[in-house]
Amino acid sequence: MNEKEMINNLIDKYTDLQRIKTAEDSEKEINYQLRVLKAKLESFGVITSDLDMN
Repeated sequence: MNEKEMINNLIDKYTDLQRIKTAEDSEKEINYQLRVLKAKLESFGVITSDLDMN
């Protein structure tokens, strides 16, 4: 990963946290972001069930 990709990832994390912080329903926003991230990880072959907290 190059420096620009790292900066982009950090900006994404920052904006995601801002969205959670300002959301009317934080739980709904968190669940949405988890679904999006899970889809991205699975598109790269990462098995997310091993990472889930039960």
